[in-house]
Amino acid sequence: MTIAPTITVRRVTTTRSGGYSAPPYDSFNLGDHVGDDPAAVRRNRDRLADGIGLTPERLVWMEQIHGRNVEIVDGPRAEPVPATDALVTTVPGLALVVLTADCVPLLLSDDEAGVIAAVHAGRIGARIGIVPRVLEAMVSVGARLDRVGAFLGPAASGRQYEVPAAMRADVEARLPGSATTTVRGTPGLDLRAGISRQLTEAGVAGIAVDPRCTIEDHTLFSHRRGAPTGRIGGVIWMEAAA
Repeated sequence: MTIAPTITVRRVTTTRSGGYSAPPYDSFNLGDHVGDDPAAVRRNRDRLADGIGLTPERLVWMEQIHGRNVEIVDGPRAEPVPATDALVTTVPGLALVVLTADCVPLLLSDDEAGVIAAVHAGRIGARIGIVPRVLEAMVSVGARLDRVGAFLGPAASGRQYEVPAAMRADVEARLPGSATTTVRGTPGLDLRAGISRQLTEAGVAGIAVDPRCTIEDHTLFSHRRGAPTGRIGGVIWMEAAA
């Protein structure tokens, strides 16, 4: 009798501490596109890989463009996957990384099917439908929405994410549930609320939300609070055990 391997899904969200980058990227900046010293970014990425028990080449990065392109990956990539904002894989031991500094890092998994995804869901990408696109890609490789679990990491909160009234109305029309009012009484957006509603309506099984606001929490990077700045990482991978 053959026993199928058991899959364990792991997720990690980094903070800005514990790395090698100098101010204003201090210190655990994982973004290689923000003006930081490339050598420091490399050391930070190597430290991330070591911390999760993988070699650096097993981490897959994206060239994020605030779009809705999704890439299914079946092995390591020597360079960041070009012009994409979501990665999907069925390969254990391959870590998918999303970088953020106010946008929503969305990590998805169907643990039974062994399908995972990492998604960069900023205002533009969420508005134009990156989330439905990645769910479709996951289903195409064996996932079932009623088994998918979602984790929404630290992001700009509706308390602080201030936008013009016309922008709030536009996003709300395409991502219902995201319109809010900030602590200053101004128009705002809560992208995690809108994405959570979208996931629920799609039939996703379970949704967890990290309550931290990147704008308020100085242990995290925030482009709105102070650019230039670094990027935190949301990482998801599978471990297989016989």
